[in-house]
Amino acid sequence: MSLTMYQASVPVFVTNLRNLAEILRKAVLHAEAKKIDPSVLTQARLYPDMLPLTRQVHLATDQAKNSSSRLSGADRPTFEDDETTFDELQARIAKTIAYLETLTPAQFEGSDDKDITLPVRGKDATMKGASYLLGFVHPNFYFHLTTAYAILRESGVEIGKLDFLGPLPV
Repeated sequence: MSLTMYQASVPVFVTNLRNLAEILRKAVLHAEAKKIDPSVLTQARLYPDMLPLTRQVHLATDQAKNSSSRLSGADRPTFEDDETTFDELQARIAKTIAYLETLTPAQFEGSDDKDITLPVRGKDATMKGASYLLGFVHPNFYFHLTTAYAILRESGVEIGKLDFLGPLPV
C-alpha cells in the first residue's frame, strides 16, 4: 500500500499540533512556577527580526489548515490572527485540529497531481500537489513548529526533543 496525500498531511498536522499544544501547556506551567508574566513568553523571539511565539503558532496552524483545504478542495476557515494569550493559542490549535478532523481521505484523492497556485513572495507560484505538500508545506510547517519550540526552550521552559516529537506512533 502506498502513502496517500491524506496520510502525508492531515494525521501529520494533527499529531504535531497536539504536540505543540502540550508544549504550550508546559510553557504556562513554567510561567506560573517562575512567576513570569505569560506575555513575556508569548511575545518572545529568537532574534529581533524574527516573529514572536504567537505568530509562529498562527503560521503553523495556517500551513496545516490552508494546505489541507487547497489539497482537499474543502472550504478554508479563516482565523483573525489576533490570539495573544496561551489560552487563545490553545483555542486556535483546537479549532485547526477540529477542522482537519472533518476532512476525509476521499477528498484528497488525486491531489498529488492537482495544480496548486498560491502567492509566494508577491508572485503566483504553481506546483503539483505532491511537490506543494512535501516541498513547500512540510518545510514551512516544521519551521514554525521548530521555531515555537526553540523560543520556549531558549526562554527556559523545560522541554526536550521528546516533547517536540510527542508519543511514538505505534
